[in-house]
Order: sequence, then C-alpha cells, then structure tokens
Amino acid sequence: MSADVLPATVDWPLFDCVQVNLALLADRLHGAGTHLNLGAVLRFRPAPGLGGLPTVERSAEEQIADAAPALGLTVQDLRTTAAGESVRPAPGRYVIADAYHLPWVPYFGQRHMDHSFLLETAADGSAVAVDGYHNETPWGSARPVSHPLSPAQLAAAVPGPALVATLGPAGGPLTAPRPGLDLADEETTDRYVAAYAEHPDRAAALDRLTLETWLLARSRKLHARFLTARGLLADLAAEEEAAAHVKAWESLAESVYLAYRRVERGRPEPRELSTRLAGQLRRDREVFGTAEPRTPQQGPDDRPAVPAALRERVAAVAAAVLRTDPAALLDGQPLAAVPGFTSFRVVEIVERLERELSVEFAADDLVPEHLHHIDGICRIVLRALPTGTARPPARPAARTGVN
Repeated sequence: MSADVLPATVDWPLFDCVQVNLALLADRLHGAGTHLNLGAVLRFRPAPGLGGLPTVERSAEEQIADAAPALGLTVQDLRTTAAGESVRPAPGRYVIADAYHLPWVPYFGQRHMDHSFLLETAADGSAVAVDGYHNETPWGSARPVSHPLSPAQLAAAVPGPALVATLGPAGGPLTAPRPGLDLADEETTDRYVAAYAEHPDRAAALDRLTLETWLLARSRKLHARFLTARGLLADLAAEEEAAAHVKAWESLAESVYLAYRRVERGRPEPRELSTRLAGQLRRDREVFGTAEPRTPQQGPDDRPAVPAALRERVAAVAAAVLRTDPAALLDGQPLAAVPGFTSFRVVEIVERLERELSVEFAADDLVPEHLHHIDGICRIVLRALPTGTARPPARPAARTGVN
C-alpha cells in the first residue's frame, strides 16, 4: 500500500507536528483559513526543561486545550492507551504516538518523539493515517500524506502508550479569536538566554536550542500570517517589518543548527548567538504590538488535582448562569469568552456555588485569575471551608475586573 500526497489545503509549513493535524481537521469542519486561528496569540513562556535548560515546548495536552476553542473544536474524549492496546479509526480520531514507529515520517527508526496524525477509515473500511506535517529533517523530508495501514501495520505503528483524542465541531458559530501577546518579562527572558549561553555541555545546549529557535521562528511566522490574513497590521510597512522579523528568526534558527553541527565536530561556536537570541525575543513586542505581560499560570505540578465530578458540577452551575453549553466550559473555554459574561454573572456563579456546595470561599480567592476558568473556580472550591466555619477577617468584596 502506497501513500498519497495531501492537497495543499492548509499552510502546512506553518505548524509543528502536534498543531498541523488539528489545523487540518478545523479547516475541514469550519472552512478554509480556520487553521490560521492558531496564530492569534504569540507566546513566550519558558518552563523548566531537562538538563537545566528551559523550554518553550508545550505538552500535547496543553496544545490541544489551547487550540480547541480557537479552532472551533470540542474534545469529546482524551485518554492515554495502554501498551499493546489497539487504536481504531473514527471520525475526528486524533492520535499522538512515537514517530519512531510511524513508517511515513523520516523519524521512523531514527528518533523517538511525539507526532500526531488523524486515524480515519478508508472507503474499503481499512485504516488510513492522514498527516499534514511538512518539514525537513536530517533523515529526509516530511510531507503531507495519506498513508493506508493494514491491521498489522497499525498495531506496529501505534504499539502504545499513545494519546488518543476524539474531536468534533464545537456547538454554535465559530468566533474569530482576538490577537494577543503572552510574553514573559525581561528578567525571565534574560534567564532563558543565559541558561543556554552558560550551559557547560555546549553540544546538548545547542541541540536543544535548535528545536527552541525552530519552534519560536515557526510560531512568529504563524502569528504574522494570522495578522496579515485578518487585516490586523496597520499598513504595508508593518507587514514588511513583520516579514523581516520572521526572516531574522528563521536565520537565527539556521545559525543555531549550524553551530550545533560545528560543536558536535569539536569546532568552536559563533559568539553572537546569545546576543541575537536576546534581541529577537525583545523585538517580538516591538514588532507585534505592546501588551502587559500576563501573570504566568501555575505549572501543572503546583496545582491541586481537580476531581472530574467537581469539574462537571462547577461547569453545570456556570453554564446555567451564563446560558451556555457546559461541555464547552469543560473543554477549556474561558468564561469571559461567553456572550453576556459580566461581573454580575461572576457574583451569581459564586453565590450559587456557595449555596449548592455549602461552602464559603476565602475573600482573597475571589479574583479574576481564579474566576474566569472552570479549573480556577474548582481550585478555590477545594480550598473553601464548609459554611459556618469561622475565618479570620478578610476583604468583604470580590474583585472580578469585568463589568
């Protein structure tokens, strides 16, 4: 069975191997160009990584959660399969597996890394992997393909564990996301650059920085494409400035890769890479607009676990107050994105939860960063005391930041 090349319905090179098949599915469900919504928000939020090197790479779960609302998708099911568990094709079946086992990508038999594809049913009932990934690798070119798989080939390609999602269209019309910047402050940026510049294992640092700069360059190109396509850049000069900035990012990524290859062969690395990296990160805000840095969210390890039953109960209450679909809130839609959301509705949600759950929230917990998402509300529920329990005096009024 041979693979078929996919038609160019999506700007394939704009996306990494997790995003690209979410983009493909979104265009199928909502029309051409929907995929550009993934570029609405430009991010630089490094997190701790392996070997003391911070990373901008985000987990597949985080990417799916962020992408779904922007692309008009709902996550109907998301789970990790057991080793040896079979995966079946289905409409909207999105799989993230080990590229080392996927015969249609150049990483096959070469490198272990997460890679996504859509697992669909062919006309004859057999399985077919649909993958829009487009990239150059040391082992050859990855190109968008539709690759038939026999049952034995599918079992070999996805031996497990694998992350398997079932995605469908979100209810209601798709609202175009607003552009935004989510950029770390200058101190965080300096620490990020210094971590790579000062790491004692230069080959390891440059190897990782190759991926980092590739991800950063690709996301800046996607953001620029989103702004241009939506007519959000001020004029031709702004478009040209954005294009030049993207090209500078791509040049930096290429320089880092070349430096890695030199160091790998025992040769010295260029001295200006750290300066260029710091300059590119600071130029992001100048080129793409100004915005106050957002308060970084807690990392997953810092958050208390939220029981599924509590999430469903809180989502039901919030959805009843806002007259919306609780499934969308459970899938990560911010409450502020629901039409009719105001500070009055926040108060109503808080009071109704206190009444129905027989709890009393701490006044210091009633702030916007806790009250605009289901999981944030769930966490303050977990910290709340039963009704009637004495508390030390606290501020009497909730602070919601909305009207």
